[in-house]
Amino acid sequence: MDDVRDTIEAARAGDRRALARLVSAVEDESPLGNAALAELFPVGGAAWTVGVTGAPGAGKSTIVDGFVAERRRTGSTIAIVAVDPSSPFTGGAILGDRVRMQRHTDDPGVYVRSMANRGHLGGIAESTPRALTVLAGLGWPEIIVETVGVGQAEVDVAAAVDTTVVVVNPGWGDAVQAAKAGILEIADIFVVNKADRPDTDRTVAELHGMLEVAPPTERIPPVLTAAAIDGTGIPALIQAVDEHRAWLVATGTLDVARRTHAAAALRSAVAGLLRASAAGGDADLVGRIARREIDPWSAARALVAEG
Repeated sequence: MDDVRDTIEAARAGDRRALARLVSAVEDESPLGNAALAELFPVGGAAWTVGVTGAPGAGKSTIVDGFVAERRRTGSTIAIVAVDPSSPFTGGAILGDRVRMQRHTDDPGVYVRSMANRGHLGGIAESTPRALTVLAGLGWPEIIVETVGVGQAEVDVAAAVDTTVVVVNPGWGDAVQAAKAGILEIADIFVVNKADRPDTDRTVAELHGMLEVAPPTERIPPVLTAAAIDGTGIPALIQAVDEHRAWLVATGTLDVARRTHAAAALRSAVAGLLRASAAGGDADLVGRIARREIDPWSAARALVAEG
């Protein structure tokens, strides 16, 4: 425990190596990482988390880069977890997002962590919530999660963050497919990026139309426009994030949402342990399945019961 606490204190004091060590430890689910999660989870509730999701090429990284620059202009500190696709050769993250955020690399008020999705579907890595716990527990007041950009199935981020920003481009495609993919349900804010292109007004109108026919909710997500490459629209996005936070707190919705997030985190943690247990393999059970002495579903129930 002394090593864990020493590493945590060093990270809080600004030691980036200690911070990187903690995030790596929770990614790998090492004893240090597990101990760090137990220490940091109780003190991380004040952090605000923002998810930025959308299809590949939507401009998520540019949006995040501009968001961070604007926050830093007002003196706020901010951390980014950029989920990248895994390299098919090494399994590590392809560091595209970190490359796009080079101007923040030497800023002590910004921390950027690239994280490989390691084949996990849904736009984030399985370890993303654990990384958020570390950063929140270390005192980072605002944390952005940029999803990997897998297309129409990036809904896992909504269960891990407080505010979800969905980025689309003009002429973004089939609205019916988007509705089927759950985009309407997860978005707290829509941003039509690259708004200097044709069809921007049409895309904004389509989004408003989709929201009008969607099941009624307590709050209708705003639809913003941006040309993030030159910073246009970023202040309005930050205002919308702050207004969403204020609405969640004022209405008591934040407590409900975080309870939902806690349930999702618990399910994910249990599923991860079960996958690890199954991957570690019960050689006897595997052999029995191969010999067709027991079916995989009965074997799974036996494995869970033993766990």
